Amino acid sequence: MNIDQLHHGRIIDHDKVDARAARERVRRRRLWWAVGLLGLPLAWFWFRELTGDPVRPGVPGWLTNDPTTTMMLGLMVILACLILIPFLGAGHSPHTLLRPSDSNVRLDDVVGAEATRREAVDTLNLFLAHETFATEMGGSPRRGVLFEGPPGTGKTYLAKAMAAEAGVPFLFVSASTFQSMYYGQTNRKIRSYFKALRKAARAEGGAIGFIEEFDAIGGARSGMNSGSMREGIVGVVNELLVQMQSFDLPAPKDRIKTVFIDGINVFLPHDRALPRPRPTTANILIIAATNRAADLDPALLRPGRFDRVIHFDLPPRADRVEIARYYLDRKSHVPEVNEFAVADMTAGYSPVKIERLLDEALIVALRHGRTKMTMRDVIEAQLTNDVGLSHPVGYHPDERRRVAIHEAGHALSAVLTGREVKIATILRRGGALGLVSHVDPDEKHLRTPSEASDLIAIALGGRAAEIQEFGEASSGIASDLAAATTIASQMVGQLGASDTLISLEAAASAMGGNLVAKVLADGQSRAKVEAILESAADRVACMLLEHRSALIAIADALCVHDELPGDEITRIVTSALTA
Repeated sequence: MNIDQLHHGRIIDHDKVDARAARERVRRRRLWWAVGLLGLPLAWFWFRELTGDPVRPGVPGWLTNDPTTTMMLGLMVILACLILIPFLGAGHSPHTLLRPSDSNVRLDDVVGAEATRREAVDTLNLFLAHETFATEMGGSPRRGVLFEGPPGTGKTYLAKAMAAEAGVPFLFVSASTFQSMYYGQTNRKIRSYFKALRKAARAEGGAIGFIEEFDAIGGARSGMNSGSMREGIVGVVNELLVQMQSFDLPAPKDRIKTVFIDGINVFLPHDRALPRPRPTTANILIIAATNRAADLDPALLRPGRFDRVIHFDLPPRADRVEIARYYLDRKSHVPEVNEFAVADMTAGYSPVKIERLLDEALIVALRHGRTKMTMRDVIEAQLTNDVGLSHPVGYHPDERRRVAIHEAGHALSAVLTGREVKIATILRRGGALGLVSHVDPDEKHLRTPSEASDLIAIALGGRAAEIQEFGEASSGIASDLAAATTIASQMVGQLGASDTLISLEAAASAMGGNLVAKVLADGQSRAKVEAILESAADRVACMLLEHRSALIAIADALCVHDELPGDEITRIVTSALTA
């Protein structure tokens, strides 16, 4: 193929790639070998048939004439199998071989994360055009690529799509399956895996190996210099380093040729010696996935091994819109459920978590006798996934009213500070007797001290409502105080909201402690945290007192309906403010 056919961001024509040309050469060579190996036996059988002396299958006569010998041989074979099979299987490669036809995932199914997808396409094009890249440009194709990112961000999904697009075998393996109870067998399994990769690559023009949870076998070797170093940390990493350089090892048939030629060359003059076969580099791409790249041994990340790191991050809103559109096209839903609404409510979600949310919403719809999900179903599914299933508590009437007032305080303070309330409930979810789910109406990656103060006020809204209506707060404020204290400690220890710009987070990290404990242990910082909490408590108390009619209206509605969607809470507050 011509180097001009390597287009950035698009897979090159499969009919012109070097991997497919190599596969076709191997296929034709395999056919000629089959003709040569089967032709002679078939000709001999046919000759025997024509001469009246046909070959007939059967058991040799000396076995049928002596049953004792037959039984002894059978027992010996069974005993040998029982002894040898466990040892033979102990070093067997634990991978699963997937053909392109086994996967229905293609690169068109990888939506969102366009930069990551483009990097993967470039890597795949170099893999497919390895001969052209080496001969025409003098480059060295990538041997290994590391996919790094949080769980569920599409690392395995993209790897399968790359293998399917390449049309080559995909050897999937979990790193933990390499580990063995027998000393040395872990390294043997790794050697067997790379041997299977080289064999598949030479037979099919290329092969892609994917190692899941790579940190299980690629952890850093630092601090393991004693003589009792564990095989799983040091020996396995050493084996990986060696095997990443093994792609140009000669094939078994080349080794046999080399031995044969070397045996002849000892009898020939030096100037007439037969040339030894030159080993060809197997076209292999190793993809390793991990969510703990910092724990890997640095030697694995140097050029020539895993020299390219592709980072997978949680999708921003623009990518979540594409992901939601992709899944909604395949799921039954009413028009109000659209990709923009789903993207707005799934900040911080991974692609897998977004799909799971929509599947759970379909389950909620089915539970209510419907075949299409609504936005209420999506919100219910989100609460179920994030907090837990709802359960009626069976409150005492006075206690029911107190919980409703408490949650109304959170909901009203959230609306008044500009937050978007999704739902308020007095049903038990997880360990909470009730809750209010609220988000920022616009996705933001930074938080200002004013926004942090708003969150503290919302957290203290339940306490302020209880004190205002009942004269004192109940034990239900415990988690609210903990959340407010954590936010205030972050403001002081991380964001410089104190009389000093010293970061207590740096001190906490250096000493191995947590930030909140470090802030509260410092007298000056503790006083600042107390001042922030007192200011927020006074602020939210004034807010709720000023808009008491809205507070009571929300609490009354919660006592009747148990749960209120966000739009209903907004309507109640708006009506109370305009009355």
